Amino acid sequence: MPTLISSRNVTGTLIGLTIIVIAVGGVIRIYDAGESCPDWPTCFGTWGFDVSEAEQEAWYEENPNEIDSRGSGHRYSTFQIFTEWFHRILAGAVLGPLVLFNWWLVRKEDCHGSEPLMASTISVILILWQGAVGWLTVKLDNENWSVALHLGSALAFTLCLIWLWLALSRSNGDDLSWRGFGFGFSDKWRTTIGWLAVGAFVSLFSGTFVSTTPGANLGCGVSGFPESWPLCGGVIADSVEDVILQSQMIHRWFVAAIGALLIAASYVSWNESQDSESSICARNWIWLATIAFISNSLIGATYILSWDIEENGFTEFLSLIHLILASLVFLVLSTAWLGSKTKMWEEA
Repeated sequence: MPTLISSRNVTGTLIGLTIIVIAVGGVIRIYDAGESCPDWPTCFGTWGFDVSEAEQEAWYEENPNEIDSRGSGHRYSTFQIFTEWFHRILAGAVLGPLVLFNWWLVRKEDCHGSEPLMASTISVILILWQGAVGWLTVKLDNENWSVALHLGSALAFTLCLIWLWLALSRSNGDDLSWRGFGFGFSDKWRTTIGWLAVGAFVSLFSGTFVSTTPGANLGCGVSGFPESWPLCGGVIADSVEDVILQSQMIHRWFVAAIGALLIAASYVSWNESQDSESSICARNWIWLATIAFISNSLIGATYILSWDIEENGFTEFLSLIHLILASLVFLVLSTAWLGSKTKMWEEA
């Protein structure tokens, strides 16, 4: 009887846990809690999250160099501090040790080839890198590029875990055909899906830059439909004079370009799947990514149009959904690319 504590099962758990960590990171952003624990790895010099306003004030007086961009008078709620604290607990105290345990488990089982060994080692390197980037993000007061790098590193780590899971599944002789990898992809579709994954990442990265840059979400105005969306400040496109302030318009260009490429790929793959069984797998993955991408574009539009004059803000919950769906589009395409190599690895 197979044991439940196997490297394959632990890897699957790690994938799910990593997605939760990314989602919690999104919650931190929408509640403006990125600096609610100004030091690292402690939080206001403690290991807990229940830090009163008086205690925050006393800590800032003792550590004036840690005062963030919100000023010395700003105070964080217990909920804000908890989100950052919980994110660190999940990433540092749960995810990190589990990655090391899984690395040891892959070697202890001693029945896998070189690919799972390599993937598990890279996952350890990436989790250490992610911890370093997290520290840097805190030290730099959540600079937009550091937050984008933090998310990009998290997605690279997630993709490495997916690679490890697939490698372990192949090593165990598991049938992956029910996941859509039974026929493999042609070289053309393997390359196409790989570039679409890169495009989805660029779109996601630019969106993260927008959401973490003060004022960038207002770059196309808040006048509602159609001035703010689908137009940007009342125009379809404008010359770029300030990359930072006009980052939302640039992000929309990326989204439009990748969306058009996904729709074109969906059309071509559908036509080819009518005549070639090997194109069915590529078609299914591309269509899944395209539907998710278009849906997410509409969620982004809804976010821009959700501006409330009285509340002087957007519906930030939509921003969280936007982030998670954008990440899933990238992971879907990247997983398809990795899975497309099933036949190649089996024949090697």
